[in-house]
Amino acid sequence: MPTQKLKQYLDEQNVKYVSITHSLAFTSLQIAKSADIPTKQMAKTVILKVNTQLAMLIIPSAYQVNLDIISQALVGSKVELATESEFSSKFPDCEVGAMPPFGNLYGMDVYIAESVSEHDEIVFNAGTHSEVIKMAYKEYERLVKPTLIVLDQ
Repeated sequence: MPTQKLKQYLDEQNVKYVSITHSLAFTSLQIAKSADIPTKQMAKTVILKVNTQLAMLIIPSAYQVNLDIISQALVGSKVELATESEFSSKFPDCEVGAMPPFGNLYGMDVYIAESVSEHDEIVFNAGTHSEVIKMAYKEYERLVKPTLIVLDQ
């Protein structure tokens, strides 16, 4: 089961969370609508190559990826979108495109849009296209220690 690793980790860390099952959905906007979650609170995970290293970018579901803005936020780093073939093997316990934003569980740096940190809660894919996890943002930040970046959209 794809969510087992994540839930086990959250339980071991004594984190309170809610698991929400929803109808099958493949985009973060569809998921937010299906699970009745505000789009500003729904986070999506984008896999990037930052100077040839895979990394996670966590942005609100309504945001579009702008590589120029991301590169500027990362002080001129070379930034590209990673292809599915480049990252799918890093997430053997997840459905492709449903990776949770826990780079610490997958050996990846995590960059998060500052706007995501402005909410009390964060909601994200739990490794499948039919389940999300909702938890306190402060707990997420404590566990993952993401790097905040400003992405004006």
